[in-house]
Amino acid sequence: MSAPENPAPAGAPPAGKPPEKKPPAPSTVGDVLKGSDIQVGGKYIGWSVRDEVRKEGGSGGLVTSILAGALEKGLVEHVVVLKKSSQYEAVPVLTSDVEDVYASAGSMHMLISNPTKYLRQFQNDATIALAVKPCDMRGIREQQKRNMIDLDKIFTIGLNCGGTMMPYKIRKVTEEVYGVNPDDVRAEEIEKGKLILETTDGEHHAQSIDELEEEDNGRRENCRYCVVKIATNADLACGNWGVMPDYAGKGTFVEVMTEKGAEFLRNAIDGGYAELKVASEPAAEARGKVNSIMLKMSAKTKEEVFVPMQSQTMTDLKKELENCIGCGACRTVCPPCACGTEAKCTAFNDPVDNYDISLFHMIRFLHLMDSCVGCGQCSDVCPADIPLARLYRKFANPMQDELNYVTGMDDRTPPFFEIKLEEVQ
Repeated sequence: MSAPENPAPAGAPPAGKPPEKKPPAPSTVGDVLKGSDIQVGGKYIGWSVRDEVRKEGGSGGLVTSILAGALEKGLVEHVVVLKKSSQYEAVPVLTSDVEDVYASAGSMHMLISNPTKYLRQFQNDATIALAVKPCDMRGIREQQKRNMIDLDKIFTIGLNCGGTMMPYKIRKVTEEVYGVNPDDVRAEEIEKGKLILETTDGEHHAQSIDELEEEDNGRRENCRYCVVKIATNADLACGNWGVMPDYAGKGTFVEVMTEKGAEFLRNAIDGGYAELKVASEPAAEARGKVNSIMLKMSAKTKEEVFVPMQSQTMTDLKKELENCIGCGACRTVCPPCACGTEAKCTAFNDPVDNYDISLFHMIRFLHLMDSCVGCGQCSDVCPADIPLARLYRKFANPMQDELNYVTGMDDRTPPFFEIKLEEVQ
């Protein structure tokens, strides 16, 4: 039997399988920081020291390593991770096992999670760390204002977010638009206006986000007009915006927003989990420019969606809501909603008495004017496909814009909390 014409060298991967990629760590010559160098307000570029975490994690795996270090060194008792059932879907899981943290490494834009309500099950009994999108963190802060979540027991890593996509829709797009088997996708990223899918053969497939959204195949609508893209309301604000070409895919931009954030970052450095350098001024400027571009795009979409709604009448509103089946799912998932079983929207609502329009929705329109964080989960769960997020924002936008109030971005008391009702004699 003759030998193959081009025998593979010893240790080579099987034929047809690309060699396993291990992204190298960025250059560490001269200016890698010590833990004591980390300060509140500082802006840095960081990455995991572990090869496998840099390979699987998003932008160098820094977030994964910070969470792993916090758990192993006892800064928190638990971490909320996303346990993947596929590249498209995952469920939040509370864990004290660091291997679960490492196994969760990687970005997922095709995921809609609700950590705010999830945290309420556990946080009063334990210290917890988790990564959050801006709208997630806004919901958590609103729950804090309502005394439902104790932020002293929670450590948050905010992720810059250009938007998320519905899992069922992106699976369809992957097959029909990209021409790729959805089960062959191993990673995805949004970069420079494109949704990039990496398949198991190492190939990259890209499509313009704008073109996808022209056919309603891109980000969820509420993400397209979201007013917060960088989670500066978290302890650390992380992401790939501001990562310069030399660090692309290898490092994460991180801004320290609180002393707690500084403590956790120092722990990651001193514990040997991560390495950091000071971010250059051009990097910080680039991050700001990306954020500015994203916000301008959101403002344009916001105008396109809501200006036509200004002429809506009560008849139009009734038409939008006529298919409501009264399941209450929108209230259940609503991140800022802290009402219990005696909520006004349900206590004042009797389906028998609702002749023209449900009082449930009318009360929620009022309630969410100063509370809606624009996450869109009400629309996601509505079995009647009512565009609830759009309707709630129709009422919330004018009030929040007028008062320059961005829900959940700071500890400011919600405007309606400050209203004192006087008894009528």
